[in-house]
Parts: sequence; C-alpha cells; structure tokens
Amino acid sequence: MTRGAGEGGDAIRLLLADDHPVVRAGLRAVLDTEPGFRVAGEAATAEEAVALAVAGGFDVVLMDLQFGAGMHGAEATATITAAPDGPRVLILTTYDSDADILAAVEAGASGYLLKDAPPQELAAAVRTAAAGRSALAPSVAHRLMDRMRTPAEALTRRELEVLQLVGEGLSNLQISKRLFLSQATVKSHLVHIYAKLGVDSRTSAVAAATARRLIRR
Repeated sequence: MTRGAGEGGDAIRLLLADDHPVVRAGLRAVLDTEPGFRVAGEAATAEEAVALAVAGGFDVVLMDLQFGAGMHGAEATATITAAPDGPRVLILTTYDSDADILAAVEAGASGYLLKDAPPQELAAAVRTAAAGRSALAPSVAHRLMDRMRTPAEALTRRELEVLQLVGEGLSNLQISKRLFLSQATVKSHLVHIYAKLGVDSRTSAVAAATARRLIRR
C-alpha cells in the first residue's frame, strides 16, 4: 500500500466497515460520486474489517465503533494501525462521548467524524486521512481542546472505561473482571471520578457524565 494515495492521480481505495447494510450502501453512493475515490471493499464486522485491511489493498478504512457482539471498532482500529504499512482509519460513528473519542484516538485513528456530517466534509476528511493528517469533526476537536484546557478535571481514559461500565449496570466485581483490575483499583477509580464530577454516588456520577457527554447511555 502506498501512503499519500490520491496525490499523484491514483484513486484512494476505501474499505467501508459498518454492520448496517443500508449505511454501507449510503456511504458507497456518496463516495462513488467523488473524483479520486474507489470503494474497494466492505466489511459487516470489525473482525472482517481487520482481516481485509491487514491483507492490503486499501488506503483508508471508514470504521464504525459499535458492531453489536464481537470486536469493538476501537479495538479493530488498534489492530489495523499497528500493522506495518496498514491503511489509515477514519472513525465514522454516531457517538461523540469522551470515552469513545479517547478510545479511538489512542487506538491510532487518523480522524473522527460523525455520521451526520455533510458529504463534502466526509470527502475532505477522507482525503486528509489518506494524506496522513488528522481529520476531526469540529465538535470532536472542541471536546479534545476542552480536556487539554482543564486536565486536572478531565476523567482519564481508564476512569471513563470504569464509568461507562457503571452506566451499563455492572458491579465493581464485574468491572474488575472485565478490565482485569482488582476491586480495590476499581473503587479507587470511582473515588477519583466522584471527586472530579462533584458527586457522591454511582447514580449521580452516571447522570452527570451522561449530561456532559463523557459516556453514552
């Protein structure tokens, strides 16, 4: 695979990874009309996206985050970006919580765009990602800047993971098993979360985090 695809007249080869056929069809319809783009493959699961991307032949993967059961989009992104000469990954999702954004960025995504982005913004993001630059939706960039301005108040990636699982109804024991942490560590994370959010209970923490779009419900 050649980095910087599309710069010398070669079409940017795209892999669409989304578990909804209608979404993939819509993306294909939009992207096929763009000059210099070629939708070269589709994947209905994150596992399939990884297999196709690692095999080669793509410049940019448009990756959803949620695929139902199985591998998460951020996990697939980390696997793809870790491969030698792997394609760039542009996250295209409906979720804009801090937990989702940080997971994607730390996994190596070149960009993060929401599915309601207009076609011209999507096309520009694909070209930016293919060129090896960062392509973030304005709202996503704003959230990341807010975190940088107030680092002491921002929840860490691990704290967001813990709080997301609290929001899903998991107990401390279940969270410890899911994240391979001790229960004491989970409790320590919760203490820090409560302090940063200014709350004193699991319910209040989830409510506050949801309202601030730190996690999704």
